[in-house]
Amino acid sequence: MKLGIVGLPNVGKSTLFNAITKAGAECANYPFCTIDPNIGVVNVPDERLDKLAEMYKPKKVTPATIEFVDIAGLVKGASKGEGLGNKFLSHIREVDAIVHVVRCFEDPNIVHVDGSIGPVRDIETINLELIFADLEVLERRMDKVKKQAKSGEKKYQEELEFLESIKQHLESNQPVRTMKIDEEWEKYAEQLFLLTAKPMLYCANISEDDIKNPDANPYVRELKAYAAKEKAEVITICARIEEEIAQLDDSEKKAFLSELGIGESGLDRLIKASYKLLGLISFLTAGETEVRAWTIKKGTKAPQAAGKIHSDFERGFIRAEVVAYEDLIKAGSYTAAKEMGLVRSEGKDYVMQDGDVTLFRFNV
Repeated sequence: MKLGIVGLPNVGKSTLFNAITKAGAECANYPFCTIDPNIGVVNVPDERLDKLAEMYKPKKVTPATIEFVDIAGLVKGASKGEGLGNKFLSHIREVDAIVHVVRCFEDPNIVHVDGSIGPVRDIETINLELIFADLEVLERRMDKVKKQAKSGEKKYQEELEFLESIKQHLESNQPVRTMKIDEEWEKYAEQLFLLTAKPMLYCANISEDDIKNPDANPYVRELKAYAAKEKAEVITICARIEEEIAQLDDSEKKAFLSELGIGESGLDRLIKASYKLLGLISFLTAGETEVRAWTIKKGTKAPQAAGKIHSDFERGFIRAEVVAYEDLIKAGSYTAAKEMGLVRSEGKDYVMQDGDVTLFRFNV
C-alpha cells in the first residue's frame, strides 16, 4: 500500500519523510527542493510480533510494511502546471491514500509561501488544485460519453448523468470522497482514478512546545474543526522531534518519549492511522522459521489471505487453522491452545480477523 505525503512547500513534509524512513531526503528552506518523489518503505509497528517471537524463537521476524511517497510541495496553479504541478499531480494519482501535512507552528526562520500561517487556507489551496485536476479528467470523459450517448443507448445516458453529478459536487468545492455514491457506481467511480476520491489523513505539524497539549494550539483546533466536516482524522506530529527520535535505538527511544511525556511516537500513530484509513488489518503466521505479519483488506476471506503468502495456497486451499492472538498468548503455546479447543478449523467462507494467527492447509 502506498501513501503520498502532500502539502504546500516548507510545511515539514520532507522532515517528516526523513523521520519515517531515516532516508535523509533533501530538506531545505525553499520551495521545490523535492522535485522527484522520494519513496520509503516503513514497518507497521506491531507489538504482537515481539510476543510471538518470544514464544516461537524464530530465525527471523517480518513486520507488515507501508510505502510512503514524499511528493513535492504543491502551489496555487499546480493543476495548470505552476511549480511543476502536473508532474506532482501525476505522482499523487499513483498512491492509495493521501497524508496532507499542514503547518501549525510559527517560525520566523522558515518562510511560508503565503507569508503567514493559515491551516484552512493551506488545505483549501491544495484541495482546489486537486479539484481542478479532477474536473479536467471528468470533462475529457464526459466528451467521450456524450458522443456515445448519441447512439440512444440508455447505459451511456445513465453514465453521463452520474458524471454530471460528480462534476456538480466538485464545482461546489467538495472532494469526491465526501460524496455518497450508489453501490452500482462505486466500481466505475474507482476506475476514474480521481485525486479527490482518495482517502485523506490530515497531519498537523506542531512545535515542540505543543507536544504535551496539542489542542491548546489554535491552529490545531482550526484544522480539526475543518477535518470534522469531511469526517477525516487529524494526527498531530512534531516532525522535527520525530526526525530526532528516528535516530535513536529502541531503549533510547522509550526513554526520550517518557521524557517528553508521551506514550508512543507521532510516527507510530501516523502509521496506525494510515492502516486504519486504508481499511487494512494484519493476520499473523508463526513458526520456528519466521514470525510474520501479512497485510490484507478488512473483509478478506481465508483463501485470498492464503494467496498473499503464495498463489498455490489460494489455488489449493483446504482449510485455515486459526487461533486469535489473545487466546494464543493466554494459552502460552499453540499446543496448549489446541488442547483447550481455541484453535478453529475454518473453511473458504471464513472472513479473516485482525490478529488471527493462522496455519493454512492446502493441496496443489
